[in-house]
Amino acid sequence: MPPVAHASFAIGDVVRHRLFDFRGVVFDVDPVFANSEEWYAAIPADIRPRKDQPFYHLLAENSDSTYVAYVSQQNLVMDDTEEPIDHPAIPGLFTGYEQGKYRLRREHRH
Repeated sequence: MPPVAHASFAIGDVVRHRLFDFRGVVFDVDPVFANSEEWYAAIPADIRPRKDQPFYHLLAENSDSTYVAYVSQQNLVMDDTEEPIDHPAIPGLFTGYEQGKYRLRREHRH
């Protein structure tokens, strides 16, 4: 098992992708890559992230749509716009938005 890296982002943080034009709110974190090999192989080799880092599940949005994204830590930065994310799944997971962060609903906390 590879060493576990420190997660830079937490559930509820609003982040944006370094390379692609989308933002999202973190709703889960994997300490290392935990998706399929087919998904990983579909990423072009020149931008394929390392597997030995945290990967984040995001409720994501771009100018055209909303979706769920799975993104490596190396490809995310904090979003500094302080604008909320407009994703239809947010009310089911989070209760509010303050200072660039969503609050996880009590029933989803561990």
